Amino acid sequence: MTANELRQLFINFFIERGHKQIPSASLMPENDPSVLFTTAGMHPLLPYLLGEKHPLGRRLVDFQKCLRTGDIDEVGDASHLTFFEMLGNWSLGDYFKKESIAFSHEFLTQILKIPQERITVTCFAGDQDAPRDNEAADAWRALGYPDERIFFYPKKENWWGLVTGPCGPDTEIFYDNGQPKCGPDCGPACNCGKYLEIWNNVFMQYNKDKEGKYTPLSQQNVDTGMGLERTLCVMNGVASVFETELFQPIIKKIEEMTGTKYAQPNIKAYRIVADHLRASTFILGDDKGIMPSNVDQGYILRRLIRRAYRYLSGLGAPAKAMSAVAQVVVDNYRDVYPELERNREFIIKNLNREEELFGRALDAGMKIATKYLDAATDKKLAAADAFRLYDTYGFPLEFTQELATERGVKVDTDGFHRLYAEHQEKSRAGAENKFKGGLADNSEETTKLHTAAHLLQAALRRVLGDTVFQKGANITAERLRFDFSFDRRMEPAELAQVEQIVNEAIAAGLPVMCEEMTVADAKAAGAMGVFESKYGELVKVYTIGDYSKEICGGPHAANTADLGKFKIQKEESSAAGVRRIKATIG
Repeated sequence: MTANELRQLFINFFIERGHKQIPSASLMPENDPSVLFTTAGMHPLLPYLLGEKHPLGRRLVDFQKCLRTGDIDEVGDASHLTFFEMLGNWSLGDYFKKESIAFSHEFLTQILKIPQERITVTCFAGDQDAPRDNEAADAWRALGYPDERIFFYPKKENWWGLVTGPCGPDTEIFYDNGQPKCGPDCGPACNCGKYLEIWNNVFMQYNKDKEGKYTPLSQQNVDTGMGLERTLCVMNGVASVFETELFQPIIKKIEEMTGTKYAQPNIKAYRIVADHLRASTFILGDDKGIMPSNVDQGYILRRLIRRAYRYLSGLGAPAKAMSAVAQVVVDNYRDVYPELERNREFIIKNLNREEELFGRALDAGMKIATKYLDAATDKKLAAADAFRLYDTYGFPLEFTQELATERGVKVDTDGFHRLYAEHQEKSRAGAENKFKGGLADNSEETTKLHTAAHLLQAALRRVLGDTVFQKGANITAERLRFDFSFDRRMEPAELAQVEQIVNEAIAAGLPVMCEEMTVADAKAAGAMGVFESKYGELVKVYTIGDYSKEICGGPHAANTADLGKFKIQKEESSAAGVRRIKATIG
């Protein structure tokens, strides 16, 4: 089975059951401060999960490009990836657990022909916040699943939700490869390799507020995600996702360039390079124009590129090998994700530039490493030195150990792991603080700022010209961050004029009008459509007087008079050809 066949089987199955297909959205979530990337198919649909009416109805289906960095250190095994595709079906207040589970069972056993005895499922065990999910377990039992293949786990395993917002129990579906259990407690939560998670059905029953209180949602939603790569692995009977057609052309290209083979001891290096460069290609290939940098998405991109470069260099790759791999990724995916072809030149240029920059940093790191190793007392490299090589110069512990072994030096690995754990905890705490707005911070303040973003884009186009387009936005309850296409610093007089235009629209007390129409009609009406590709054939168009007409999913204030005074706090560079404005209202 090919990836295209699996995508189409999934889409067709749910269309036949009353779902409407929506396109994949950007990897960079719009107006969601809780995450840097689209980590699941639900991010683009957040307004509709909170009660907004979707133009295409209450049953939806899609395949969505996603990226997660939480498992970056696990990449190299048989199944963990940073970039992946999620096949998803949605119920926005329509069907719920019984119907969702029945759909999943039917697709797996009847369409994909996976033997039912190879399927094991998990359900939420219950706690002080929510009861045991017997409803989901009963739905599985009714389909013929015995109790010994229904496992109950706590929130850590069977609950979906972020800091705040819609959340609830999930039921996860695993493929049992048939190998013996590793022990009496072996189950889907075990990491022995017997069970591979392929589908997750999330039942959004609750809303979690900032105080950590869970209250039932008036609209109960279903949000499911099937991993394309993992399911393809199962369907083709291969040992890992890297043996599927999605990775084999990349692996063959690495073999060709390096003169090495995808075999031990090189397997982990090959997998890291293939995964990280595929992910980097998709980030660079997104129409949002993200470039390597030291902040936010650009920092994650830089980390992926540099980690790939280290391992690729270790395999003996020539110059510009990363961009050669990216060319293969673009060729593989351009028919499904045409933005990669549109941005091919941007992808290649940035990979080559980053390779040149990091090549110099790597040389500097080697000099420091040599200094540390020559000075190592008792032939043991201190944990602090090993961690400094990792944190400052990007040396993985394995690489440092190889250098040390060549000089007969041992590395304090226990101490390194302690420092690494402390670093991870600090990073996690910092991220939680930075993105404390949470997934569903559709508060009154963020709704007002979202509306102000429409007025800001309109004002920028009036002052700077119609080549200005929104490139991204990030909104918290405290401020608006708006990225737009423009190639120079704005003059103080221009900023003052933009601010004045927005405040004039606010003072005018204009109603924010919403209409549903086709994309073609919206364009004909002069609506801005920077993000229309994510909505589908019917869209919502929000009009604010003669100032703004935009395709958008919401949420919005009812009247501009509700916004308060608009104030630009800062204007700065975001990326090449992209400027950023930070603003507040109040």
